[in-house]
Amino acid sequence: MKDDEKTNQIENELAIQSGFVFAEARSQVLLSGQSVLQTEGARIYRVFPDGTKELVKEIESPTIVVPGTKITIR
Repeated sequence: MKDDEKTNQIENELAIQSGFVFAEARSQVLLSGQSVLQTEGARIYRVFPDGTKELVKEIESPTIVVPGTKITIR
């Protein structure tokens, strides 16, 4: 396996694993009775353990980026 292929495989595995870790952490926070913040489109919501949502803030829409694209942030 080439180095680039191995790197891509590792990056893909990390992305999958981090998704599971964040989902578990979110569940643990909600189970402890606390709220979490999450984005949906161009909005940030506070989500409470009972499932209700409270709008916190309107934000810019997400930027869709094609893999390999370089973006300069000023």
